[in-house]
Order: sequence, then C-alpha cells, then structure tokens
Amino acid sequence: MDQPPTTADEAQPPPGPARPPQQLERELRELLQSVGDPQLRALLDAVFGAQTATWAQFRDAPAAKRNHHAYRHGLLEHTLTVAQGVGALAAIFDAVDRDLAVSGALLHDIGKLDAYDVEDDAVEMSDEGRLRGEIVLGHERVRGLIQQLPDFPPQRAQALLHVILSHHGSLAHGSPVAPATREATLVHMVDNLGGRLGSFDRLERELEDGASWSRWDRTLGGSAWFGPATAG
Repeated sequence: MDQPPTTADEAQPPPGPARPPQQLERELRELLQSVGDPQLRALLDAVFGAQTATWAQFRDAPAAKRNHHAYRHGLLEHTLTVAQGVGALAAIFDAVDRDLAVSGALLHDIGKLDAYDVEDDAVEMSDEGRLRGEIVLGHERVRGLIQQLPDFPPQRAQALLHVILSHHGSLAHGSPVAPATREATLVHMVDNLGGRLGSFDRLERELEDGASWSRWDRTLGGSAWFGPATAG
C-alpha cells in the first residue's frame, strides 16, 4: 500500500539536545558532586535532587521561546554547558570562588521554570514571565529556598543572588544590576557565549538547502556562515 508523501516538517526530527538527556543528567550529577560547600550543596539538592518536583520540571524545560535551546531539555543542556564552562575557567582564574561560581551557573536561569508555559512542545511566556521577568522570578525562587535552609551565611546568599540578578550583564539586556564580582562576571560571560553559540545551532537548522549563509540574526548582529554550500 502506498504511503502518503512525507512533508518537510515530518521529515525533520524535532530539535533537541546534541547529547541524550540521560547523559546530560549524569554529567549534571557529577558536577553537583564537585561542589564542596555544604550550604551550597544543600541548596542545589533542593533544586536538582532526583526526587524533587523542581527537577522533574527542570529536566524537560526549554531554555527559551526561540533564541537558543528552545526545545525540550534545552534548559538542562544550556545550564549544564554554562556550569561546565564556568567550572573549567574557575580552575584557571585562582581568585574565583569555584563553588560559588558553579552554583550560580547552575541556578542562573532557574526563573525560566516560572517564566514559560509549555504545552505540546509549544513555548509561550507565562503571565508571571511577562509581568516580572525570568531574572526576578529566579531571584525570588532561590531566595525563598535559602530562607528555608538553616544557617545559610547571609554574605554567601548575597553573593549567589547577585550572580542570578546580574547574569544578563547590563540593565539594557534585562539585568537590574551589572556584574560586580568575579563570579558574576564569569557566569555572565559564559552564559552569553552559550547563548550565542546556541543561536548558530538554531540558524543551521533553519538553513535552506544549498545555502552557506543564514538569514540576518538579531542575537548575532549579522548572518552566520556555515562553510561552502552543499546540496541538501
């Protein structure tokens, strides 16, 4: 029996992370184990503990509506990539507090759990996301968790929350404050890099057959080049 013709949308698998979600989770748990500060570990366990409701939501969430990692497990992939990059660079820059920087990287986008609604893989801004923004929502979520932990050092909390508040880098890009610590600066820079490289992945998926240049992209401020054109 003849099969109906396959449309272009059906021929292309839905976008997703380059590595299987199970591998991403394994690598995330390895990174969590590397954080030695007991207060930060307790906070991270409250978010990423395997049996928590937050983890179940985080594991499947997209990282954006469009710009980068805008697919199922995208938030896990982006967060892990940023945290791994921050951890590696913290080993080079001795003055950086690695535990604080890695924890900030792991939590920097946690507000996206409240800022987006996902239904049938369609991603839309939630009312909270539109009215308050993902940075404010992330700050409030983490601050609330810290308040539930006994003896969490106030200065440690302040430094961690600053990473979340400043990770977009400037007021013009949505952060209420600019990075004012080594750790916040490092997380912002690696987060920005991860987002920009994620835009290349998105543009490459959208590339027309035989094309080597993408359309103009606002995030990159130009078009992306993917080498000599090849037939699709």
